[in-house]
Amino acid sequence: MSGSPSHHYLVALADGGGTVPVELGVVRRLVERGHRVTALVDESMAAPSRATGAAVHPWSARPGTEFRDWAIRNPLELAKSMSEHYLSGPAAGHAADTRAAIDAARPDLVVTTFFTLGAMIAAEAHEVPFDVLMPNVYIAPVPGRPPGGAGMRPMRGPLGAMRDRMASAATTRLLDRYTVDPLNAVRARHGLDRIGHVWDQVHRARRELVLTTAEFEFGGDFPPNVRFVGPVLDDPAWAALVQFDPPAGDAPLVLVSLSSTFQNHADCLQRIADALGMLPVRGVITTGPSIPPELIEAPGNAVVVASAPHRVAMRHASLVVTHGGHGTVMKALAAGLPLVVLHHGRDQADNAARVVTRGAGVAVPRRAPADEIAAAIERVLRHERYRAAAVRLGAAINRDVAANTLLDELEQLAPLTTPPRSP
Repeated sequence: MSGSPSHHYLVALADGGGTVPVELGVVRRLVERGHRVTALVDESMAAPSRATGAAVHPWSARPGTEFRDWAIRNPLELAKSMSEHYLSGPAAGHAADTRAAIDAARPDLVVTTFFTLGAMIAAEAHEVPFDVLMPNVYIAPVPGRPPGGAGMRPMRGPLGAMRDRMASAATTRLLDRYTVDPLNAVRARHGLDRIGHVWDQVHRARRELVLTTAEFEFGGDFPPNVRFVGPVLDDPAWAALVQFDPPAGDAPLVLVSLSSTFQNHADCLQRIADALGMLPVRGVITTGPSIPPELIEAPGNAVVVASAPHRVAMRHASLVVTHGGHGTVMKALAAGLPLVVLHHGRDQADNAARVVTRGAGVAVPRRAPADEIAAAIERVLRHERYRAAAVRLGAAINRDVAANTLLDELEQLAPLTTPPRSP
């Protein structure tokens, strides 16, 4: 720890699928620096959380029904389901568990994710500073930038500014509709004043730590407590130790990596496999834990495996085909690899918009036929400008990772100016 004092961190996490290895990577790095870490986590995360060396306590209440976002088409229903599963539903239990943990352990800092709003409430009520981890691009509305979740690319001029204001207001209203009142009920039980918007709770953080590189993000008038600290590039525990041997041959290697959680994407994987069969490439198709490899029929020039450590596989690859999850995108760019993105939902459209805007790849509809996917792969492999853009972004990502800005921010516990509160 370079002689700096040891601190005690209380980390409050929820299972967000692809965010798990990133957030547990933060925990692991704090432990390795000699800090004491207590982690409140979903039961599904308990085993890999213990492997970090932290003291682990599962949340007392388990998540309810499965979040089947891939099956929901109505935006209102999607917002309601997301709030009930991740935001308003667990908030009371998270607040109670976090308050008990604070009473027992007296941490120096509480570290939460956006999905553990109740932990933010407990920290605020106990007057313990808290930081919020955002393991993707910045998701709150920002003046001068398209809103998160819409997959919009920047649009200049008065019309662009008006579009962004209207879209940001609409997305905030949608999120608030199912979240603000339940959240305020929890705040009242802990002796806190009301907030007007969900984002008001997040903005009360000491720091909002965005685990991406600023060069990937769109510009805007970010709050003063926002820090871009670079990504955590750890592979998930179920893939990190897998042996990887690239297919024989010298044709360009295309790595296919879609969601680690189920997004009803088996058919998309099959169309990607069919696309690879049309091209003079070698393919490695990873299905992750949610799709059995035997469901995908591989062409003769490709193999299908359950998993492969990205850090190893990407050393041999020329291109990555992905759903656009932030972790996969960051690892591909860090390796200097361009992308073909078939975004499915969640933050993936936002990531795809940034990949395309930065010139590091192309986006293809997730329901595109195999020949359209093949054409996109061929285009990105053929044109050097995509790889050059990926290399430029990769240099920025690797610079941020090497700088250890994330740990520096977490270890600098001097208080900042108090964030503005809601009227």
